[in-house]
Amino acid sequence: MIIISSYSKVYTGSSIFILAIKTALIDENIFPIIKDPSESARLAGFGSLFPYSQEIFVHNTEKTKAIEIINKIL
Repeated sequence: MIIISSYSKVYTGSSIFILAIKTALIDENIFPIIKDPSESARLAGFGSLFPYSQEIFVHNTEKTKAIEIINKIL
């Protein structure tokens, strides 16, 4: 069971950057959760104002290291 309060959002952006960041995080043994609100809305039959925006969440204990990795990529 995943407890939501144990995770923090560390990045929001396009799927291209999300893929690069996800790969870099996994290389450092940080396994992110990717949330795609527009895909969730589409599957539920609703529209989305931000069709290309995704979010990356990491466990709170890995947040500092994840942010450092993200800053190196961007």
